[in-house]
Amino acid sequence: MHCAVLLLASRAASAAPLRTCHAMASNLLHVLPPQGLLRPLAVPERLLLGPGPSNVPPRILAAGGRQLLGHMHPEVLQVMDDIKVGIQYAFQTQNRLTLAISGTGHCAMEAALLNLVEHGDTVLVAVNGIWGQRAADIARRLGASVHELLKPAGEYFTPWDIEEGLVRHKPSVLFITHGESSTGVLQPLEGLGKLCHRHGCLLLVDAVASLGGAPIFMDQQEIDILYSGSQKVLNAPPGSAPISFSERAREKILRRKVKPPSFYLDMCWLANYWGCDGEPRRYHHTAPINSFFSLREGLAMLVELGLENSWEHHRVNCAQLCQGLRDLGLELFVKEEKARLPTITTVRVPEGYDWKEITAFLMDNHAIEISGGLGPSEGKVLRIGLMGCNSTSKNVDRVLHALRDALRCCRRSRL
Repeated sequence: MHCAVLLLASRAASAAPLRTCHAMASNLLHVLPPQGLLRPLAVPERLLLGPGPSNVPPRILAAGGRQLLGHMHPEVLQVMDDIKVGIQYAFQTQNRLTLAISGTGHCAMEAALLNLVEHGDTVLVAVNGIWGQRAADIARRLGASVHELLKPAGEYFTPWDIEEGLVRHKPSVLFITHGESSTGVLQPLEGLGKLCHRHGCLLLVDAVASLGGAPIFMDQQEIDILYSGSQKVLNAPPGSAPISFSERAREKILRRKVKPPSFYLDMCWLANYWGCDGEPRRYHHTAPINSFFSLREGLAMLVELGLENSWEHHRVNCAQLCQGLRDLGLELFVKEEKARLPTITTVRVPEGYDWKEITAFLMDNHAIEISGGLGPSEGKVLRIGLMGCNSTSKNVDRVLHALRDALRCCRRSRL
C-alpha cells in the first residue's frame, strides 16, 4: 500500500511540469486555432461555363493527385520534356525556347514583356479588351514608351490598322490578343508577323483563351512570342502557362543591356531549367510539380484528340450555342461570325434584366457558372465558355435551358 501511494505521488509530480508547459504554451498564442479549418473541406459540384477555369476531367485530376517527386528528379525532368513537345505541337512551332511558366497566363504575359522590353523601348499595344489594357499597364511599369491602338469592344484589328500603327510609332514589340475573353473576339493573325518583321518589330500574341479552340500556327504566322494558360481548353488547374519564343525574340533577350527585373521570370534561367539551352540543368526554383503533371496530361489529351479535331469540335458547339441564343431572342455581342471566339461567346444582357441576377440564378438553381462582362464589356454582356471537355452539345443544351428558365423567372427592371 505504501509503495502504491509513493508511485502515484511520483507520477503526479512528474506530470505537473507538463501541465505547466501546456499552460505556458497556450498563454503564448494570441491567435486562436481557426474553427473553419477544423471542419472538412467542402467543395460544391458545378458546371463551369464561364470564361475560365473550366472543369477538370478525371484523368487530369488523377494526374494532379499523384505523389510528389523532387523538382530535379529525372522523372520530373522527363515530364517537363513531354510538356515542351506538347506545347510545340499545340503552338505548331519548332522553337527550342519553349516551356511552361510556373504561374497563370497572366504571369506568362508578364514574363514575355519583362524579358523583351527594356526601359525606353517603344511598345505598341492593340487594345480591344481588358488584356490589351493589362499589357499596356505592364509595359509602362517596365519603363517602355507605350502607344495604344484602340478598337471598340467587340471589334478586331485589320492589317491596315496595324501597319498604320507600326509606321507611326516604330515599336520594337507589338502586343495583340488572339482570343479576347472579355469581349469574345477572335483576332485574325494572318499576315501580321510578316508585317511586323518588315517594320523591324516583334509580334507578341496572347492565346490564353484561344489555344486548342481556334487555329493558330506560330511558325507559319511568324509569331515571335506566344503564350497561353492551362485552365481553359487544356482543362488543367490554373498555375502553369505555356510560352514560346522565336529565334528573333530569343536573340533580343540575349542582347539586353541589363538583366530582366525579375529573377523568377528570367528567361535565361528558365531556359536552362527546362533544358532549352543545351547546358546541364541547374536549380532555379521549386516548380509546381503536380501542376506540371496535370498540364502534361492536358496536353496529352489534346494530342490524342488532334488539333484539327479540337478546333472543329469547338467551332461546331459554338455555332450551336449561338443559334440557341438567337432562338431565345438574345443578341450576340460580336457581329461578324468569323470574329467570334469559339471558346467564349458573348451575348448582350437583355434589356430590363440585371446580369447579376441572371448569373446568380444559374448558379443557385442550375449549378452552372456563366459570367458577366469584364473591363470594357462590364455590365454589357454575359460570357459563356465552352472549353475542352466542357465543349459538348449536351452542355450547350443545358446552359440554354438554364438561361430560358432565368429569363422567365428573373424579375425585369421597371426602369
